[in-house]
Amino acid sequence: MTTPMTKQILVKKRNGKSEKFDISKISRVIEWAINGYTGVNANDIEINANISLHEGISTREIHKLIIESAANLISVENPNYQYVAGRLLNYQLRKEVWGGKHPPRLKDFLHVGIKKKIYDPVLLEKYTEDEINKIGEDIDHDRDYLFTYAGIKQLCDKYLIRDRVSSIIHETPQFAYMLISMTAFMNYPEENRLDYVRKFYNSISKHKINLPTPVMAGVRTTSRNYASCCLIGVDDTRESITSSATAVSMATANRCGIGIDVSRIRAVGSPVKNGEVVHTGLIPFLKIYEASVKAWQQNGLRGGSATCNLQWWHYEIEDIVVLKNNAGTDDNRVRKLDYTVGMSKMFYERVQKNEDVTLFSPHEVPELYQAWGTPQFDKVYRECENRRLKFKKRINARKLFSTIIKERVETGRIYILNVDSANEHGAWLDKVTMSNLCTEVIHPTIPMRDYHDSDAEIGMCILSAINMLEIKSWSDLEKTCDLTVRFLDEIIDLQDYFNPAAKNFASKRRSLGVGITNLAAFLAKNEVQYDDDKALTLLDEWMEHFQFYLLNASLQLSKEKGRCEKFSHTKYSQGVLPIDTFKDSVKNLTRRKFACDWENLRKEIKEHGLRHSTLSSCMPCESSSVIQSSTNGVEPIRSLITYKMSKMGKLPVLVPGIGKFEKNYQFAYDMRNNKGLININAIIQKYLDMAISTNVYYNYSHYENHVLPDALVMKELMYAYSMGLISLYYNNTDDGDKEQLMTQKEDRDCSSGACKL
Repeated sequence: MTTPMTKQILVKKRNGKSEKFDISKISRVIEWAINGYTGVNANDIEINANISLHEGISTREIHKLIIESAANLISVENPNYQYVAGRLLNYQLRKEVWGGKHPPRLKDFLHVGIKKKIYDPVLLEKYTEDEINKIGEDIDHDRDYLFTYAGIKQLCDKYLIRDRVSSIIHETPQFAYMLISMTAFMNYPEENRLDYVRKFYNSISKHKINLPTPVMAGVRTTSRNYASCCLIGVDDTRESITSSATAVSMATANRCGIGIDVSRIRAVGSPVKNGEVVHTGLIPFLKIYEASVKAWQQNGLRGGSATCNLQWWHYEIEDIVVLKNNAGTDDNRVRKLDYTVGMSKMFYERVQKNEDVTLFSPHEVPELYQAWGTPQFDKVYRECENRRLKFKKRINARKLFSTIIKERVETGRIYILNVDSANEHGAWLDKVTMSNLCTEVIHPTIPMRDYHDSDAEIGMCILSAINMLEIKSWSDLEKTCDLTVRFLDEIIDLQDYFNPAAKNFASKRRSLGVGITNLAAFLAKNEVQYDDDKALTLLDEWMEHFQFYLLNASLQLSKEKGRCEKFSHTKYSQGVLPIDTFKDSVKNLTRRKFACDWENLRKEIKEHGLRHSTLSSCMPCESSSVIQSSTNGVEPIRSLITYKMSKMGKLPVLVPGIGKFEKNYQFAYDMRNNKGLININAIIQKYLDMAISTNVYYNYSHYENHVLPDALVMKELMYAYSMGLISLYYNNTDDGDKEQLMTQKEDRDCSSGACKL
């Protein structure tokens, strides 16, 4: 610290008063922060702070410099600075929110928050003063110290309620967690309501359950927009196209990420009104959707995000898959959307045989779209190929696939949806033709005839994830699955919906997507890697119990509250389970026998039904994983430390287990190919009733002349299909820039209110 020691400096306290600068106060705070941790040094923090004192400097500014000093010392070699910096930030947060070191009573805190219009006043209507006092006794504020610096900083920047203009934060983590729990279970019967509030609070505050951004930021406030994303189908009519554009705007404003299916829209140049109008094609409408999602801010920080779905046989597919690249002009590019290409067995077979495929405009072959995603598709497709049609063109299948692969590799964000796999293995009896923003959710949709169409359906993503590393036993997993399902079930009914189609889907189908996160750390702790056979067997056992417990939780809720209205629209209603529909090729990955009593579960489901149409999907957890200091979803790590970049600054994030099992991690870009990663995801997909945001990784240094062969990418995409993967998300590449590898920009996803958690 640089200071003229002979001169007395006055510093400004938080209450506005001035006092003489006392360096011993800084030393005492730092000594408190490092107490109990090894490999940290108070002098290093003081020296690194480099505080230049001046008359009137605020104690807040001094403390901020100390926090930054400790944070800058975080490294793989000195991991405990992440907890020291976290303590220091918690210290500052408590002073600002509580006005001191000691927490207010929950009752008083809640009353103040409601008076400030921060919290939902319904909490005071639902809970008595005595109940609130009892709940307050269960809050363990010491759990704030479970957070690393990155975790508490991420909470402060994105999840705790704050005034985005003044940057004033209104709550601390444990109050937020408890109020989320109270809000979710406020309509439970009085005899067990407090018990569920306590149990859920314990699960989220101990980081067993990972909550998405809309839930973390919204539940407890008067804003009831909790869905992570939505799926909008668009029909080939003026009314449907314009209604969907309005829905995109409203959903984005309500924190949703967007998946939109434009597969029904006719091709450019097609006649409209018997030739009175010439159709403009897809691109002008995609520009409307692009403008709609980017016009609205989410969480006060950024615009929304959307992924457009289009089938491989659409007449305009060649023009659409290049819309993200840097060639062309703004007039013929739509770069701020991502794109998912719907694939099927027919296409892959023709690629293998090096044959041609035929592209069509859906308006000329409506029966082909009707058959899309069904076993009849191949037959109808061949019949359409033999018809005389104006909008019909042939192209070599490999040439088209190469174009898709080129754009997928160069942009990273041309996604794949294996539509027949989605329908064969997914839980729906109704046809699925699209996925959501991040490709892990597959819902049937019914396009709107107008914005207030009550017969239409917009899929709603109600998501969460379970932190694998924090689950200690099968009993623990069972209880955590039950709590997660019950919580999300309540969220469906608490949620406000932006139009009737969204409410129609959510209330009648009650689709949930519970995933897993921290897989990389789980594998490392168990001393296995992604391409180990032992990892497949270990994960197979875990995923079997995971899906079994989710289904059992929904079964119990069905007994308590009744089955979902459209349960008969699911395979579950026919007694068909995910263990009945996975690909035969997956059987070769592990010889382990089922451990759970599936036959009794099947019998009970047929008798009592399920409360939910779906239960499981694996989403990215990029944003929320930082809070829990966990690895992202099912992803392998890129390095032991990464720096998350956002508008709020740079966050150093260490993987779990530094000093314990960090040598067991397998790095994404060290893998010579993606076969092991695909096999891991195939085991996960085996048990899920929806999909996975499956990423793949390519390191250019592994290939001759540092050129990634199209043939390898093609081979791995087809291998993923053969192993039953429903979708593929990002195509990640490493060009050798280590700084870029360790630095990750803030991304949009379903958890962040775009589809990632």
